[in-house]
Amino acid sequence: MDRASLCGGENGCSNQPRGIMDLDTKITEVKNIGPYYQKRLKKLGIERVRDLIFHFPRRYNDFSNIIPISEIHPVRKTEKSSQPPLPKISNGVKINEECCITGKILEIKNVRTFRRRMVLTKAIVEDKTGAIKVIWFNQPYLTNVLKKGDGVCLAGKATLTKGGIYLQNPVYEKIAKVGSATSDLLTHTGRIVPVYPETEGLSSRWLRFILKPLLVKLKDKIKDPLPEKIRKENNFLPIKKAIFQVHFPDSMKLAQEAKKRFSFEELFLIELFVLGEKIRITKEKAQKIPLKEALIKDFVQGLPFQLTPSQRKSAFEILKDLEKDYPMNRLLEGDVGSGKTIVATIVALNVAKTGHQVAFMAPTEILARQHFKTLTKLLQNFKLNIGLLTGKEDKFSSKKLKNQFIEISREKLLKKVKNGEIDILIGTHALIQKQVKFKDLALVIVDEQHRFGVKQRAKLIAHRSTRTGKQINTDIFIPHLLSMTATPIPRTLALTIYGDLDLSLLKEMPKGRKTIITKVVRPINRKDAYNFIRNQVKKGRQVFVICPRIEPSTKAELGAGQASQSSRRINSWTEVKAVKEEYEKLSKKVFPDLKVAQLHGKMGVKEKKTTMEDFKKKKIDVLVSTSVIEVGIDVPDATVMMIEGAERFGLSQLHQFRGRVGRSHFQSFCFLFTDSPSRNTKSRLKALLNSNTGFELAEKDLKIRGPGDFFGTRQWGIPDLAMEALKNIRLVEKVRKTAKEILEKDPELRKYPELRARLEKFKERVHLE
Repeated sequence: MDRASLCGGENGCSNQPRGIMDLDTKITEVKNIGPYYQKRLKKLGIERVRDLIFHFPRRYNDFSNIIPISEIHPVRKTEKSSQPPLPKISNGVKINEECCITGKILEIKNVRTFRRRMVLTKAIVEDKTGAIKVIWFNQPYLTNVLKKGDGVCLAGKATLTKGGIYLQNPVYEKIAKVGSATSDLLTHTGRIVPVYPETEGLSSRWLRFILKPLLVKLKDKIKDPLPEKIRKENNFLPIKKAIFQVHFPDSMKLAQEAKKRFSFEELFLIELFVLGEKIRITKEKAQKIPLKEALIKDFVQGLPFQLTPSQRKSAFEILKDLEKDYPMNRLLEGDVGSGKTIVATIVALNVAKTGHQVAFMAPTEILARQHFKTLTKLLQNFKLNIGLLTGKEDKFSSKKLKNQFIEISREKLLKKVKNGEIDILIGTHALIQKQVKFKDLALVIVDEQHRFGVKQRAKLIAHRSTRTGKQINTDIFIPHLLSMTATPIPRTLALTIYGDLDLSLLKEMPKGRKTIITKVVRPINRKDAYNFIRNQVKKGRQVFVICPRIEPSTKAELGAGQASQSSRRINSWTEVKAVKEEYEKLSKKVFPDLKVAQLHGKMGVKEKKTTMEDFKKKKIDVLVSTSVIEVGIDVPDATVMMIEGAERFGLSQLHQFRGRVGRSHFQSFCFLFTDSPSRNTKSRLKALLNSNTGFELAEKDLKIRGPGDFFGTRQWGIPDLAMEALKNIRLVEKVRKTAKEILEKDPELRKYPELRARLEKFKERVHLE
């Protein structure tokens, strides 16, 4: 494939879009965007012109100050123009600083260096004040693009070597005439230049080349969704000016003004979305579940421990929500080990004993089995049938009346669910498969799945029919939803992404829990940490060892910002590799006298199940695992959490790992192994050492890494500007208030057709559910 066929603009392609188009035109119909670029744009979620127009820069290079070559240092004008310049350095641009010049190419050629095995493209460029050498590394095609006598604008770093001063790998742009370059005529140099989120084979240069003519052509078709009142109150730029200034700004001040406007707009759309969902869900129908006070009192009195005040309050809030005739949409948020499962069990018991069914969904098979065992034990005296359904096992268990487990086939279990013989069905996402049909599902409990909305619940809908005379009335009921998470949610995220959910908080930890002692272990202290771990095992304790994912290094995976199926496979296998290597080291070199085992995602279901059972039965001293143990594993005798490559994890994830120990009265420890010298790493890990609550850590994690990394929200399709704006609680509160005021007066946005249309388009690309 030659460069011209890729439509790179300066290499033979016209840069004018073809035909009549608007923001909804597919990328496949835009001139200069062939199949090669269509695939790469799709990696960035760009499928229509609208997506491209709103693909905003992540930063800018300021190349707006064009200087004479003499202010760098001129090459003496002689017949041998390749002679090194004089050793004097001018007072203009400092060495190793970016600068921008215009000039005419006196000569340009490729030179192969055999020692480094690379091609250097060398040029001499002059203006009225002097000349300078220019060198590009491994870009031999430039001699086909740039010719002797061409006028160019160059922006790059001034570098000093023994051979003199030269421009290193400058950005280039052809100009018609030296001295005629102005910012409105330039795209890649001589102005404030946008730098975009990229992916392999899709550069910011190409995006600029495509975007500039599109913006010119479509400027009159970009309608402003923000009501005029909001624009005036906030002194925002008009949409047509803002869209140009965000891509090709005349000044950094205007770039920031444009970003401020679009940050508000995108947060505004998210708030309209979630608040609109909250209004809409109150119009849906749900089963009214009466509160059985005597039943709940009997259950609570039979527990071997006392509920915390937060557990009591949260359970009451949820049970009262269930009495309403529209679907509950509540998030139960509590730190690791705060007792969310007990609250969920109370609610499930109340629903099941009123004659309805409950679906309890967990993110992993290990956690689904654990919930199954926990609920069957807690509810053994209440005559309920509890089923377990996961995606990979051939047989499933059903809880019968006398605390007996019966292995039955999937077909029989699904038949019992359909007939209403199973009161509570626990499982993974296998629960929302087409073959799973409930007779009377009234409640869905979702553990550690951050979003599970109306669309997903619609797959579990229960149809109920009543006959009145000759008429049949069929009502469709949406199940109530209780989401649970141990990932504390910062206030800004709670007000936006989770703005449509009511929130219940578990603030206290159960009595008797000791604070986990957390230490950062540097390489020099590794041996001492190993000796301490061995002594803990001798006392009858057990150890978790967590291995980080080895991050992919390809440009595609680093630049795209969203994993393809192949990259997910790479991630999975690199995690397994890390675990296997650590297992080999610990079992053969470090702890040959201890029983060491491994756990990772490539193991079979039965093998993983057996490993976890052996660990719980203390047949294993040290379990080397991937992050699969992050959620829900409960092993009371595990008192040491050892995390390799701690700098690779977010604070909230590290806190979740730490919560896997300290589940009993024994003193527990968390060792964070790192060899990173980064100040950022030190400050992050120090924050973990100085805080024992996930809520405080979540706020710190949000500030350090940003919400996109915090929740992996890029997969939700939320724009980068909105994600960055989520750090600003004042802005979030202001936007939420504005959205609420508009929806209270006009829930259907009938008075704001442009805003309504923009919101519909926005919904297509975000995936909050």
